[in-house]
Amino acid sequence: MKKLRNKAKAVGTKFIEGVKAFWKDESGMGTVEVILIIVVLIGLVIVFKKEISGIVEDVFKTIRAETREITN
Repeated sequence: MKKLRNKAKAVGTKFIEGVKAFWKDESGMGTVEVILIIVVLIGLVIVFKKEISGIVEDVFKTIRAETREITN
């Protein structure tokens, strides 16, 4: 079990180091790419606006209900 845990930790550490290296390397990340990513994200929000709104409303309803339970 300990061996498996150590292996999982090593994989996680390697993944995090890879992500850090990706963000530090700005040579391939130009303004155009950033703008395209933002445009795609905005498009997704527009397309799934109803679904996102429903999810957010459900989350806040749950928070309100649980807050009432705690205060009572």
